[in-house]
Amino acid sequence: MPEQQQWTITATEQPPEWFIQAVKQYTPASSGLYAAQLLWQRGIKDRQQLTAFINYKVYQPASPFEFGQEMHLAIARLQQAYNTKEKIAIWGDFDADGITATSVLWDGLGQFFAQNTQLVYYIPNRLKESHGLNNQGIDNLAKQGCKLIVTCDTGSTNVEEIIYAKQLGIDVIVTDHHTLPAERPPVAAIINPRYFPKEHQLFNLSGVAVAYKLVEALYQSLPNVAKYPLEDLLDLVAVGLIADLVQLSGDCRYLAQMGIQRLQEDFKQPAVARRRPGVGRLLELCQKSGDRPTDISFGLGPRINAVSRIQGDASFCVELLTSRDVKRCNELAEVTELANARRKSLQKDVQTQVAQKLTQLDLSTTSVIVLEDAQWPAGVLGLVAGQIAQETGRPTILLSTEGAGEAGEQGSRGAGSREQGAGGAGEAGGEITSLSSNSELSTQNSALVLARGSARSVNSVDLYQLVKEQAHLLHRFGGHPFAAGLSLLVENIPLFTAAINQQLRQSLGSTTLTPTVQADLTVTVADLGKELFLELKLLEPCGMGNPVPKLLIQNCWFENSWHRNQQDWQGKKVQYIKAEFDIRDDSSRSAFPGLWWGHYKDELPIGRCDCIAELDYNTFKKRYEIRLIAVRSSANSALNTQHLPLILDLRNQEHSATQHGLNAPLPLTGLIIEDCPTNWDDLRMWLRRCLAISRSTSGLENQQQLAIAWSKPNHQPPNQIWLTLVGIAKYLSRTNQVVTRRQLLEKIGISDQTLLVGIKALKYLGFTVQRQDRSLQISWNPNDSAENLADEAVARFLAAVREEQFQQQYFAEVPLSTIVAIASYDNK
Repeated sequence: MPEQQQWTITATEQPPEWFIQAVKQYTPASSGLYAAQLLWQRGIKDRQQLTAFINYKVYQPASPFEFGQEMHLAIARLQQAYNTKEKIAIWGDFDADGITATSVLWDGLGQFFAQNTQLVYYIPNRLKESHGLNNQGIDNLAKQGCKLIVTCDTGSTNVEEIIYAKQLGIDVIVTDHHTLPAERPPVAAIINPRYFPKEHQLFNLSGVAVAYKLVEALYQSLPNVAKYPLEDLLDLVAVGLIADLVQLSGDCRYLAQMGIQRLQEDFKQPAVARRRPGVGRLLELCQKSGDRPTDISFGLGPRINAVSRIQGDASFCVELLTSRDVKRCNELAEVTELANARRKSLQKDVQTQVAQKLTQLDLSTTSVIVLEDAQWPAGVLGLVAGQIAQETGRPTILLSTEGAGEAGEQGSRGAGSREQGAGGAGEAGGEITSLSSNSELSTQNSALVLARGSARSVNSVDLYQLVKEQAHLLHRFGGHPFAAGLSLLVENIPLFTAAINQQLRQSLGSTTLTPTVQADLTVTVADLGKELFLELKLLEPCGMGNPVPKLLIQNCWFENSWHRNQQDWQGKKVQYIKAEFDIRDDSSRSAFPGLWWGHYKDELPIGRCDCIAELDYNTFKKRYEIRLIAVRSSANSALNTQHLPLILDLRNQEHSATQHGLNAPLPLTGLIIEDCPTNWDDLRMWLRRCLAISRSTSGLENQQQLAIAWSKPNHQPPNQIWLTLVGIAKYLSRTNQVVTRRQLLEKIGISDQTLLVGIKALKYLGFTVQRQDRSLQISWNPNDSAENLADEAVARFLAAVREEQFQQQYFAEVPLSTIVAIASYDNK
């Protein structure tokens, strides 16, 4: 059973009247107040932002040639292939973003290159291969005569494989949105939005959107070739964007809005007249209409992802999304639906088994849940780990040895054309966006069995950093702060479990991890219905950075509750339980319908209670309803009102204040943090200091304020930082001048800890660094004999800089609600 949840509600700042009236123009049937509060709360604070956010027709998308020289190089290489009739292979990925990206390139490049003869595609097998390029697949493409590979949603860090392809006479164009390589790989072009600054309108593009930008550039460069309009690809772009859970801002939001409209328009057509009959059939099978982002996130996305999770090979999904053969698409859609039904069944079974194993754990002494089983299918572990993490409030790692290969083994399969890939099946979800191999695990250990698994985090625990600290125990790992994939020797699991738990306990100190649910608005039952739904719909499409609004309904009760078994699409097997009910409170004489997935009616509390829910429209039943997220009896419903500092979010306000003529509020009493932290311990120190001050000021604890006022970091490339440090060292040695450590830190823009790593690297280059009072004196005597050691030391410094920059980017964007939650946990 889940632990007692902690509920929080987002602090709401009343927007000015002019802003409320501006929002009301888009919600003539309602006051617009709730939407205005949410938009203001989420950073939409001027008319221009508001208009562009709501109405995509006035938004100015970026040109594909914003990618600069790399896009020009890519187009030049594609034009060369077009002129010389070279054979091209699209190398995709097996999750929904990768499948839709492959489909966009298949349809888009297919306007310029003959499909199946001049253009083929290849999707790695999820259960046998990893993300990215591999040499055996490249070998097969070389045998087919391919001279150019265009990757999508993958490839940025596959430097060795790119070099291998080049040795075989194959050029590579990388289109991707994942981790950047330390140096530019030897590619024809690399198109990756991570090269942009974080505030750039293209920075958050997913793999499918980057692929679209490449096709858009080719359409502009060869304007009289394509038979079908570029806009025909936008529905696929919307599916990939929303399914991949990227931040829907800038061009991402624009493309998703345009794509959803085209998706809905196509679905309204008879099946024989649809451009994408496969997409239409999938929507029919999941009883969706395509007009809502949730139709993708809860309908299309999971079904596309389910194929590789269950069958490994997801190649036929490209045909499903692009073919105009209605009969063939119906067949493939039904195979996809069967895979999704199987995924649900496996997920339910594994979740039941995990719940049983949880009863054997003492959660009061467990910081990270690590469980393993030889029978668990690896394909659903990420989904179950996410559910357990949410229920327990603890990072969760689930491992399986089912079908595990020997250490060092890399499965692969041959690359094929569209027809060759059509009989297989697959999902992934970007669990491993980059991989780091443990070099100590060599081929001599090839007889040892590996466990593979997935990890999910909650409560702002940086999972990637947590796992990375135990890299010496792992074979491979990769991911980001909230999700990771990993593999390790089975014999290392107990040691890994103990070490990662000890590490997190030390990091948390006295903090207790608790499952948390956050509400955005407080409403009544009388507020629920069409008017509020249309008002909140202004925020769609929702995603990271703009989540679906969570509504707190207090002092309510349930009536007419019942539950039924949710069967698979053929009515054969029970998949989930679903409770349905009517909700009431004192605000209205009318009840409002709702449902609670995965729960029985007996789990609804008797009597008055509070709940957190999302407002939705059921296209199948044609009614407005709430989807219950959390519920508890009113006796236990007090929200977290601990005496914490009032945290003001003034990040990145200087530019905004100058641009819009606003005066940012400054704290009346308290502290201002201007330096962007690189870890939670830095921030906790300020929170504790703020509390200590408040407790010593005659009981004025509630008036204490802490302002977080750092700006988005403007990072230089790590190599440039190293060259700057070496240049300063040479200058100081030549001029015999001294420098303070603070002067160095300000000049180079790194932390004290990273500077120490840099000073160690300087010593291997022959520099001597001596303290002189509070200053540093540097002299230089080059020593060739330490060259190899110097390379290793410089690599460690570059890695430290990249890690620090990664953390600062995270703290520049981490939601205020997360910081408040951390403060709550620290001060129980």
